[in-house]
Amino acid sequence: MAYTKDDPRSALAAPRAAAPAAGDGIAAPQFLDFSVLPPDAVSADGSSQWIVRGQNFVLIYTEPAAGDLVWKSTLRSEQVLLLIDENSAVSGTTGTGDSHEVTGPALVVVPPGESAITSTGTGPIAALLQSDEAEWAAKASNAAAYETPAPHVAPLEPWPEPVDGYRWRTYLMSDVPDDPKRFGRIFRTRAFMVNFMPARPGPRDLSAMSPHFHDDFEQASLVVAGTYIHHIQTPWGTDGRKWRPEDHAQVGSPSVTIIPPPTIHTSQGIGWRTNHLIDIFSGPRRDFSARPGWVLNADEYPGPDD
Repeated sequence: MAYTKDDPRSALAAPRAAAPAAGDGIAAPQFLDFSVLPPDAVSADGSSQWIVRGQNFVLIYTEPAAGDLVWKSTLRSEQVLLLIDENSAVSGTTGTGDSHEVTGPALVVVPPGESAITSTGTGPIAALLQSDEAEWAAKASNAAAYETPAPHVAPLEPWPEPVDGYRWRTYLMSDVPDDPKRFGRIFRTRAFMVNFMPARPGPRDLSAMSPHFHDDFEQASLVVAGTYIHHIQTPWGTDGRKWRPEDHAQVGSPSVTIIPPPTIHTSQGIGWRTNHLIDIFSGPRRDFSARPGWVLNADEYPGPDD
């Protein structure tokens, strides 16, 4: 773990163990660049969707046509909607008959059961579902990568139910002031943790990188603006036949990169205008949750030890 002194993550506890060797079956990273990949579905009204998955989650990224019903579903668990920018807007209904209007940038939690989401804007929307929603998991363009469960990724064990029950919840990024002592803008649900990082102008300082690894969870980095290089290194073991070259993969926006544990990784924004990514984890991270004030809705979604 290597962070600069002014990086809030420098206060995190070290991983529980050293990274396993390559011979232990570490999965390969996946680079899914929607800026060059055709959509998996296009609606009659012109909305485009890309569907990908990780071990514990499904991500549906939609570039919508205004007024289009972008999806309608009945789910056993909560879903998370990410309204990426100020042009992202939805009208949502749930099985209880209530309706909601939200304009981004925002994170929305939709309760289990029936829901219908109509885009009232033209900005992008990302939906996060649990991968045990088998119908959606099967639609993922990379579903074949998970025919065998990913090694080293812990199965999802949902955290406790929200203290006031399931309901539609809206978190506007405009309500979150900057705080240099806090890392990003972190929200959690029973199954997800999302760091809705602020957009950054210009390239990242190459002298202030942050190579690190995770014990037992994937990281999905959703790039929504700019250009990034994802630097990912698979640890080497004694069997050189199983060594994997380092990845220094350049991706555009939008794109999703799935970073398996325990690869060493860091991401570098290189676009000269705006670079913006959102980090997604399933389930919630204990290390981030342990830092006071980092999880902005911790009072609504308790941790397993609360």
